[in-house]
Amino acid sequence: MPTADTTGSTGAAPAQGRLYGVGLGPGDPSLMTLRAVEVIAEADVVAYHSARHGRSIARSIAAKHLREDHVEEPLVYPVTTETTDHPGGYQGAMEEFYESAAARLAVHLDAGRTVAVLAEGDPLFYSSYMHMHKRLAHRYPTEVVPGVTSVSAAAARLGTPLVEGEEVLTILPGTLPEEELTARLAATDSAVVMKLGRTFPAVRAAMEAGGRLAEAHYVERATMAGERTGLLADVDPGSVPYFAVAVVPSRIGNPGSVPSGPGEVVVVGTGPAGPLWLTPQTRRALADAEVLVGYTTYLDRVPARPGQLRHGSDNKVESERAEFALDLARRGKRVAVVSGGDPGVFAMATAVLEAAGQPEYKDVPVRVLPGVTAANAAAAAAGAPLGHDYATVSLSDRLKPWEVIAQRLRAAAAADLVLALYNPGSRSRTWQVAQARALLLELRAPETPVVVARDVGGPEQSVRIVTLGELEPSEVDMRTILLIGSSQTRVTERADGSRITWTPRRYG
Repeated sequence: MPTADTTGSTGAAPAQGRLYGVGLGPGDPSLMTLRAVEVIAEADVVAYHSARHGRSIARSIAAKHLREDHVEEPLVYPVTTETTDHPGGYQGAMEEFYESAAARLAVHLDAGRTVAVLAEGDPLFYSSYMHMHKRLAHRYPTEVVPGVTSVSAAAARLGTPLVEGEEVLTILPGTLPEEELTARLAATDSAVVMKLGRTFPAVRAAMEAGGRLAEAHYVERATMAGERTGLLADVDPGSVPYFAVAVVPSRIGNPGSVPSGPGEVVVVGTGPAGPLWLTPQTRRALADAEVLVGYTTYLDRVPARPGQLRHGSDNKVESERAEFALDLARRGKRVAVVSGGDPGVFAMATAVLEAAGQPEYKDVPVRVLPGVTAANAAAAAAGAPLGHDYATVSLSDRLKPWEVIAQRLRAAAAADLVLALYNPGSRSRTWQVAQARALLLELRAPETPVVVARDVGGPEQSVRIVTLGELEPSEVDMRTILLIGSSQTRVTERADGSRITWTPRRYG
């Protein structure tokens, strides 16, 4: 291969060269784009990364387009694993290598030569080229030539859609911690996990823990010699190279990707508002369900999915809703009972578990998945009023008499607990807040901070900090939660004029 002439010369300085990042596609040379071939033909210098053994996959893909007069610049990695005696560790060794490689290419560019840096797949998608781009593109004219990614190639070789309609595709590096992989796999519709090799055991474990293993596929060296495809669960971990991906494809029109097995009921907490409040675990349960059952307002927060049935109902038929869900599960359906906030806090978990205790439902599996509570969401929006001991009380007297509620309010107030008051008022219950306020004022100072939080997380969110003496009962409705401070709760003003409230953890 020719060697670059980097000696100086007399006369006018040459014009700057041009840098190209050239995507070569997933491996089959016939999948290179016409533009990639054109750029290589025009280049003076062709650079490519390789391991210390000197073989470069990128060079092998583009081999038939290289000329005898091309100046070749192999950029040889100093390490290929995280084991190194470099004083800066693996990261230090790689940073030093990238700086050195960029400096070598800059010599050619300063001499007016056109430099094409070859990259498997796409140059800006998990590619080594991007390290050259970040160091050189702001100094020299640069063009990036996109290429077919391994993700697209894997889907093509499997012959199955990755995503369709409103589905979400998540692309993950297998080097993430196993728990992080599990959470992200559980929360998405479709997924591709890159960089397998030694990460494969953790990726497989994450697929299983996230409930995705049965639908996951394996693609090795897509479009290249030695290509292999199959079910991820069947792959021998010791046989997996770096150039392999795990694919969880679209479920739409693909019945084999939907979990099978006996029916069950999962009670799902959706948090106080929309999708931002869902956990990865609840997202997965909602996606896996064949039938959604719940109060219509809460069902509307869940994105619609093709083929998934919905049964909405009024918020006063909890027992009927629970039995309906259990009947469906007994007939083999996977049912998600949708509940606002946390299903175990004044919500549907109790109703489902009570019904499940009946003899006819004892064989139906029931799970409860937690969600962010309205009290926690309101407290976070206002500061940290629940920072110390607190009690949670519902002011609704639909299921328990007011005398019981009043007794509990007095006991909590006497114990100097912060109070989270749920269900404070509705169209048919307009007097409870006034009664509670009057009762609390017998035991709490009028200056006690009160958080009035309405529609937390929703489009009409309003969070105000008032005093117990100022609290106006007529402004409180069913979408409001009240947080009543203790004797220790404080309110402070920030530099921007906002006010926050908090209860210190040190008492007295």
